[in-house]
Amino acid sequence: MAVSLSGFSVAQAQETNVVAVKNFTFSPMSLTIKAGSTVTWKNLDGEPHTIVDDAGLFHSSALDQNDTYKFRFDKPGVYKIFCGIHPHMKATISVQ
Repeated sequence: MAVSLSGFSVAQAQETNVVAVKNFTFSPMSLTIKAGSTVTWKNLDGEPHTIVDDAGLFHSSALDQNDTYKFRFDKPGVYKIFCGIHPHMKATISVQ
């Protein structure tokens, strides 16, 4: 249940570590988070995209427009991410 304070809900305040997929790019292209954090990717393009870790840790299904994919990063390290449909789309998640 979200609590609203002056039109700003607690749920909105907690929405961090979001990567937008728009114009065939990840934004931001690099993100640093703490171990145990969850990253949410949201596809804002009219084309489907997948979220893939190059080490094979995870691979989302095809995300249509406005679909999201979440992954919790429990171990520190540098994770190279790309779109399996459009491999030129790349990003890096650094977990501390």
